[in-house]
Amino acid sequence: MVDELTSGTQRHQARLRSNKPLTAPGAAEEIRELVLEVSDPDFHFGPGQSIAVVVPGPHELGHAEHVRFYNIADVHVLRDGNPEVAICVRRCEYLDEYSGERYEGVASKYLCELPEGAEVTLAGPVGLAFEVPEDRSANLLLIGLGTGIAPFRAFLRHIYRNLGGWEGQVRLFHGAKTGLELVYMNDHQNDIAEYLDEATFRAIEALSPRPQWDEPPALDEALKAHEEEVWRLLQAPNTWVYVAGIADVRKMLDRVLAEFAGSAESWARRKAELVAGGRWAEVVY
Repeated sequence: MVDELTSGTQRHQARLRSNKPLTAPGAAEEIRELVLEVSDPDFHFGPGQSIAVVVPGPHELGHAEHVRFYNIADVHVLRDGNPEVAICVRRCEYLDEYSGERYEGVASKYLCELPEGAEVTLAGPVGLAFEVPEDRSANLLLIGLGTGIAPFRAFLRHIYRNLGGWEGQVRLFHGAKTGLELVYMNDHQNDIAEYLDEATFRAIEALSPRPQWDEPPALDEALKAHEEEVWRLLQAPNTWVYVAGIADVRKMLDRVLAEFAGSAESWARRKAELVAGGRWAEVVY
């Protein structure tokens, strides 16, 4: 299974430099940021790509290794030339539909409990990178849920730090169950705040109205509250759209944007134009 998922990708050895929580104490979900030093100066990455973490076995089902992909949140090159890769990991569990027992996710348990200094095997990066428009006056609409913020963190760092700024409008819509779980956007860890002084950037947060009932973040309501601006951006010929996070975000977007367009058919035509023009990109799981 690992060979199929990572076929054609290069493996790298990495050392865990830090493992810290991104969610605040008391949050219902545990999300951590792991920073890994890759022992390969030639490791290259584009915003929107993922890296595979190979969990050594043997595992319960008999396979020797278990693999899990994570969006890359950042890459920083050290003085010795080795890159540091940051990933967001949410501690997961699943319910066995036959036994009713709960089990921890293999990769998330392994990574969340990994001590600093540990050696890790990576494969990749994989997936198409988010293409950055050559025209810096292009508008950028970024929409994500949960750990879907990871590729946007890397994307924002690239356009504002590496490129030195952006002239077009940049709008980030991001959702989580509670404010404690807004990754990179809470009091505990707020990297996104460094871009709030940029005249072209705005971040719009969306929380669950009833997190205790496990209701999803009201990202649809956040978009509706900014309907005029969002629809204006979507109609502009120089707007690029980037979507990241759980696959449910795709269904929600189609439903809400169909309302903005007046019908599902009208939105389908507009979305098809964006896709055909290379101005719609998704990293969903």
